[in-house]
Amino acid sequence: MRVFHGTNIVIEQPQIINRFKTLDFGEGFYTTENENQARDFAVKVCARRNPELYPVVNCYEFNEDFNKFSVLKFDAPDEKWLDFVVEQRKGIALNKKYDLIIGPVADDDVFGTIILYEAGQLDKESAIKKFKVKKLYNQVVFCNELALNCLTFIKSYQVKV
Repeated sequence: MRVFHGTNIVIEQPQIINRFKTLDFGEGFYTTENENQARDFAVKVCARRNPELYPVVNCYEFNEDFNKFSVLKFDAPDEKWLDFVVEQRKGIALNKKYDLIIGPVADDDVFGTIILYEAGQLDKESAIKKFKVKKLYNQVVFCNELALNCLTFIKSYQVKV
């Protein structure tokens, strides 16, 4: 499986150094199978951190057998996915028992829906209906060194803005 990581630097040796434990799937090294999504994220990262930085996409290969790992996979933004993301964003570390977590990414639009749900302005069913009308890309999160050590760096390139 080829995965991509968008940022502002070349990362040949990925590490789990997240300061933001309240991301969708908690602490880990976040990648996606969608190269365009990684490009878009790299551009956003640079815009937030420093517009003079250059967006970079790092490409990796993961050739391991998934049966060797503890994997949590969400096929859709359903009730289980919503509960998991909400708990993670509250800082409740549910990801520690998994090596890999795969599922939809809660982008800025989706995150707005989650905020409305958490505030009680949307019920769970309405929130999930809103997710289903959006095209959500996936994320593949490497939660620990065991999984991370199975990534092979392929290349990196600068995104033209």
